[in-house]
Amino acid sequence: MALPILVTGAAGGQQGSTGRVIANLLLKQGIPVRAFVHKLDSRSDELRQQGAEVVEGDLLNAASVQAAMRNIKRAYFTYPVTDGLLEAASIFAAAARDAALELVVNNSQYQGTPGDPAFRDLNRFASFRNLQHRLADRIFDWAQVGVVHVQAPPYYENVRALVSASVSKQSTVFLPWGEDTTVIPLVGAQDVSRVASTLLANPGVPSENVYPLVGETPTVREITEALGRAIGRPIQYVPITDEQWADAVKERLGRHALDHLSHLWQTFRKGEERYQRTDAIRMITGRNPQTLEQFLRENAGFFAGRAQEA
Repeated sequence: MALPILVTGAAGGQQGSTGRVIANLLLKQGIPVRAFVHKLDSRSDELRQQGAEVVEGDLLNAASVQAAMRNIKRAYFTYPVTDGLLEAASIFAAAARDAALELVVNNSQYQGTPGDPAFRDLNRFASFRNLQHRLADRIFDWAQVGVVHVQAPPYYENVRALVSASVSKQSTVFLPWGEDTTVIPLVGAQDVSRVASTLLANPGVPSENVYPLVGETPTVREITEALGRAIGRPIQYVPITDEQWADAVKERLGRHALDHLSHLWQTFRKGEERYQRTDAIRMITGRNPQTLEQFLRENAGFFAGRAQEA
């Protein structure tokens, strides 16, 4: 019997949930999955019912990570937008080296393309979280565990979470994205998951150490227009300050995520980077990436409410 593939973040979270999607994609192909979850609950029960081997553990606990890596050769690493990324990456990389893994697919953040002079410049980073990802990538490289980094910008799911409430109630997007000509690089979490699962399922597929995954590079105006077409009513964009946005979301975003996103918006507003759509998704999966408008149409129910007519 084939060895299972270890998938971290397999229970899934509120946004993206790449680990959960990857586990499902692998199981549908009949590939054994060892699902690493932070706690046992209804989500882990569902994974078990689908055929996954479920293990409870903590990525910051070396013993549980080492135990999860017994009798595997391939693994997917992802870590939530909270404190502990460097510690978790170090523990995972060390355990992977000790277990002689042949491939680790590392869910990282977009850092430009490998040919960009700023690609590995530690003085050029959008946020402290982005710097942590750059350092975590190097930790995996140094561990020599056959790592492939999939580096993604914000997900379509992040946009959905940011604007669904205000669009439902007021048909308006309130964000500190500056002018409506600001470019926001994006990708669908489904596409990131499909890339990762394809790499994990097919020995010999990786030909690169880094795959930047940019599905679209729309302006703020194009994002709101696509949303309007998807849900059938015009959507207004109202730029707000960083302080106004932080005050509005501080109750539902942790300190780490709030700091990361605040700095990310500042980077996008500066417009110094020239973001370009990449071809890695089509090249690896054989399918064109999902468009933002396709995603919004599929998720139109999140924006179902309408502003009251005056």
